[in-house]
Amino acid sequence: MFRTEICNLLDIEYPIIQGGMAWVATAELAAAVSNAGGLGIIGCGNAPAEVIREEIKKVKKLTTKPYGANVMLLSPYVNEVIELLYEEKVPVITTGAGNPGKYIPRFKEIGTKIIPVVPSVALAKRMEKHGADAIIVEGTEAGGHIGELTTMTLVPQIVDEVNIPVIAAGGIADGRGLIAALALGAKGVQIGTRFVCTEECIAHDSYKKAIIKSSDRDAIVTGRSTGHPVRSIKNKFTKKFLEMEKQNPSIEQIEKFGIGALKRAVIDGDVENGSIMAGQISGLIKDVKPCKEVIIDIINEASEVKKLLTTL
Repeated sequence: MFRTEICNLLDIEYPIIQGGMAWVATAELAAAVSNAGGLGIIGCGNAPAEVIREEIKKVKKLTTKPYGANVMLLSPYVNEVIELLYEEKVPVITTGAGNPGKYIPRFKEIGTKIIPVVPSVALAKRMEKHGADAIIVEGTEAGGHIGELTTMTLVPQIVDEVNIPVIAAGGIADGRGLIAALALGAKGVQIGTRFVCTEECIAHDSYKKAIIKSSDRDAIVTGRSTGHPVRSIKNKFTKKFLEMEKQNPSIEQIEKFGIGALKRAVIDGDVENGSIMAGQISGLIKDVKPCKEVIIDIINEASEVKKLLTTL
């Protein structure tokens, strides 16, 4: 019922892609999402190539289905990570924080699908010209690094301007979100925060509980003064961050303050002094369950919504 161009392009059962979240999107999570019919993604973040190589080895042992890797183009290890992904012939690469145009021709030679994350119409059109196979249009509702435009407004504008498939991201966690994205013209969705709260995700239980306990106004933004805003659940860390920004600190001071904050929350479970990156949809998430159950629930709910809409 929900087989779209994205399913055919990526050889997956459902048009659902898991977000490539640093520290969170490990081989365990990626394999579980792929085995459940979506596309699991390994988040490369700022990790060196040897760390990513081990994750690729693990994911290949855990699934025979397609998977992908997310490359953060501002990573100090980006060139060696790109070489590794080429060497391993990773089936799908999503990218963020930059323009992957110079890498696209080489990956297309080996059949790898390149899907950049974009926050604007202009960048979407540029990525299409560079040969991207599809694009992920991410609204400001998302967790982690964000743009300014909402998913609701950005997706249809980009759909109207490009001829490659659009994947909607930001503020999507259930079947209603999937139907809404398809109605806006997207061919699939990328989901991040909902997959954090799954049994296969290695994130600390305290991190997951912080998301589950959050309400609709708890996912706030810090770092606007740097030009690289980040959305996360408010806590002592975000309070100190916002107070620091009022004092007009240097970029170096802000960067020093933020070093290791995500790892402290995800791995160490320090949800007061770490960065709990999560989207505005966090208030909708109430439990931790297997990835397969999450995906089945999304598809079943979307099917019910679709039936309801046909009666209107």
